[in-house]
Amino acid sequence: MTTSTAQLTAGRPWAADRLAPYPTTVKRPHATVTIDPATQLGVFRDRAGQVVEMGKHGTSSGTETSTTTNSDSANDAGHDQDSNQD
Repeated sequence: MTTSTAQLTAGRPWAADRLAPYPTTVKRPHATVTIDPATQLGVFRDRAGQVVEMGKHGTSSGTETSTTTNSDSANDAGHDQDSNQD
């Protein structure tokens, strides 16, 4: 069975109600970003070459311990995880 285009009705896409305009953009005060070879962190500089402080960002770390429930099979291994974030 074929459907002709006369039988199809145009509808609004299902997610169209979720769309919104982009927020107003803000021009950042830096002109360049380079990587400090000693710390491997980004260094932001303004147009005059002065370092611009971009604020502090949180860090996170995690640990994982392996457990084996069956000494003759690696397929029965499990693990525990935890994480910390500041």
